[in-house]
Amino acid sequence: MKIKLITVALLTALGTTVTVAADNDIAALVEQYIASGFKQGEKQHTERIVQDETQKQCTTYRNKIPSEMQKAFMERERATIKYPESGKLSGNWEQGQKTFTDGFAWRVGTIMPDKPDAVRGGNCYACHAADPKEVAAGNIGSTLTGYGKLRGNTPETIKYTYEKIYNSNTYMPCSSMPRLGHNGVLTPEQIADIVAFLVDPESPVNK
Repeated sequence: MKIKLITVALLTALGTTVTVAADNDIAALVEQYIASGFKQGEKQHTERIVQDETQKQCTTYRNKIPSEMQKAFMERERATIKYPESGKLSGNWEQGQKTFTDGFAWRVGTIMPDKPDAVRGGNCYACHAADPKEVAAGNIGSTLTGYGKLRGNTPETIKYTYEKIYNSNTYMPCSSMPRLGHNGVLTPEQIADIVAFLVDPESPVNK
C-alpha cells in the first residue's frame, strides 16, 4: 500500500492524472513511465529495463529467494556461464587491470559518438577496492586488495572467481553484483583478464 501511495504521489507530481486501480495496473503504469524516460533509438540498450526471469523472481521475493527454490535458481544461473575459447580462466593481469579500471561498464548509450563499438570495462572500482594505490574505490562490495595472497591462485580459486564475475547469482541468489558476463558487459576473455588481475602474484593487487 505504501508503494502504491508513493507511486501515485510521484505520478501526480509529474502532472499525471491517476486513478487508483489494481496493483498490476499501477505496476504497468510505472513500467510505462520508466521506459519512456530513456532515450529511444539504436544502441541505447533499452532492453535493460525489461526484467528476465531471475530479476522478476528477485523482485517478487524482495531479494530473498525461498530456500526450496534456491538450488534451481542457482543451477539456472550457472547454465548461462560461458568460458573463453582458449579454456584459460586466468588471462593477462595487465589487460585485466585496464578492464577492471575502465568506468564505462554498461551505461545506456555509447561510450562516445565517434567510437560506438569501443570496448567497455567493468567499472569495478565503483564497488571494490583492489590496487592499494587506487584511492577512488567504492566500498559497496568487499575489498579485493590482497585477493590472491589470501586465496591463492589454485584452479579452484580461479574457477570460482571467474564464475562469480560472469554471473554472481551462481553463488548468491539476487546478488547485488552485476552479472557482467551473462549481460554481455564483459566478454569471457575480459573476465579471464580480470581474474588474473586479482590472483596473479605480479599484480599490484597482491603487492
